[in-house]
Amino acid sequence: MAGRGILLIVGGGIAAYKSLELVRLARKASIAVVPVLTRAGAEFVTPLSLSALAEDPIHSELFDLTAEAEMGHIELSRAADLVVVAPATADLMAKSANGLADDLASTLLLATDKPVLMAPAMNVRMWLHPATQRNLATLKADGTRFVGPDEGAMACGEFGPGRMAEPPAIFAAIEAALAGAGPLTGRHALVTSGPTHEPIDPVRYIANRSSGRQGSAIASALARRGARVTFVTGPAEAPRPNGVEVVEVETALEMRDAVLGALPADVAIFAAAVADWHVLAPSGSKVKKSPDGAAPSFEFGENPDILKTVSNLSAGRPGLVVGFAAETDDVLANATAKRLRKGCDWLVANDVAPASGIMGGTENAVTLITEAGAETWPRMSKEATAEALVDRIAEALA
Repeated sequence: MAGRGILLIVGGGIAAYKSLELVRLARKASIAVVPVLTRAGAEFVTPLSLSALAEDPIHSELFDLTAEAEMGHIELSRAADLVVVAPATADLMAKSANGLADDLASTLLLATDKPVLMAPAMNVRMWLHPATQRNLATLKADGTRFVGPDEGAMACGEFGPGRMAEPPAIFAAIEAALAGAGPLTGRHALVTSGPTHEPIDPVRYIANRSSGRQGSAIASALARRGARVTFVTGPAEAPRPNGVEVVEVETALEMRDAVLGALPADVAIFAAAVADWHVLAPSGSKVKKSPDGAAPSFEFGENPDILKTVSNLSAGRPGLVVGFAAETDDVLANATAKRLRKGCDWLVANDVAPASGIMGGTENAVTLITEAGAETWPRMSKEATAEALVDRIAEALA
């Protein structure tokens, strides 16, 4: 296969129609597409449509006498630069995780020596089933990359995680995978981002002004350098980065559990603005004004210190732990003390006093604090800050 190319396996599911747009995006970027259509996939898209857009004949049968006389499935599995499965059904994930090879698609996945990118799509119950989650963990451990699934309404009428990522997001992940071996290829990076929302009652919560832009920019920069990124985000307004695994959470407790569940990792960057406190007993109904005008009172509990927890793990601690410190007064002194108190390797301190415009804004001005000392960077965009930080991370992990 001359130039860049992918082997696209189209599984059986209503989301298969999105694979046609994915092919169009790839061909527009001069990426060759060799299409493999499963029998179930052919119930949703036609061989003619897929073949016409890919500008290449489809492959569907394992026992094609002409092809298999020359061990065609081996050639197919290794001719492309990347194997993409979209949609990746629960069945295809299960077969790949367990080394089954009873049709062309599963045989290709077992025979390939190239990177694999999966875009899962299935009913929310199937996605959340322990068996699927076990298969997901196995595939990740084997090095399979994932994009999505997204959360939303499904064709079956249910709502939740399981929707296949949109074609532009999958294409961005393909581009990242085809970009070549970056300095962080083979590394797993964990990034937390955004605020947390701590409920008071069904309609109110405690939060902060974090936009999630800095964390999102860091995750994108890591992915561009070849890292496999797990992005754990609270309800932030910033767009989710493409080409990473996104884990949506609401509260600090949920974020802590998601972070521990994503380990091990080579590097963990804690850019989230996690609430320090939560209401111990949120009301099940909306809290009403008191007839006498008295303000309601709440009992608070301290949230888990996620950065300190991960920094002090005795087993499974990331090789590099990077914390963030949002300070309004005595930034350098407070952040230096915080790095020692938390036990992290690096701490990125920024001044979020109201006059700075940094919290919720598009720029950042940080000081990187390490064991060697403090280094103040000029004010720049959050994207540029992310690029500079990730370059330093790549150097440290080299």
